Amino acid sequence: MNKLKTVLIATGTVLILSALFLCLYNLNENRRAEEEAESTLSELIAAIPEPTTSAETTLPVTTAEPDLFAPYETTVTTAPPLPTIELDGRYYCGYLTIPALGVELPVVNELSYPALRSAPCRYSGTVSGGDLVIAAHNYSSHFGRIKELADGDEILFTDCEGNQHSYTVISSDSVDGADISSMLGGSSEDWQLTLFTCDLSGRSRVAVRCIIPENE
Repeated sequence: MNKLKTVLIATGTVLILSALFLCLYNLNENRRAEEEAESTLSELIAAIPEPTTSAETTLPVTTAEPDLFAPYETTVTTAPPLPTIELDGRYYCGYLTIPALGVELPVVNELSYPALRSAPCRYSGTVSGGDLVIAAHNYSSHFGRIKELADGDEILFTDCEGNQHSYTVISSDSVDGADISSMLGGSSEDWQLTLFTCDLSGRSRVAVRCIIPENE
């Protein structure tokens, strides 16, 4: 009986220490990602012309059926080209401002797992095409709090030419992690910007859909 009690205590201690290690690791990753994003953002803003007021965006009359892009952690190479700025060997297409969350982050032009550890990445689409999709890890300093966004909240994307594009949140959806077609589904008339990240389980995605306000 004493031996069993000793084993149970030892097992419990190992589990507690493992949970503590995981918690400390996650906190360190979040702090590292926040510091890297802040450093890059300062350089990026300095390299971009002064933002103009919300640029007029002409949406396409018709929208082709979207291709199935590679899975979340795989580099997407089919996204149309955008004006970029190169910083330390990485290309950025602009920066994202989320006033309701007090978040402002650089956006890497093409998605890759190493890039996601530092900043959000353009997963697919363009501003002019009305189908921009941006992905990020669920660090609290990145997209970890986007599920808190409410309908009507403003999202700003400033491109590398200094054009500031304004969007409004209209919904927040849960999408299966393997369901790429649902993530990219909808036409430019449904929404023009999607922000997404993993939920805490890692099996689903939180997808925030946004539109360009009618007065823009």
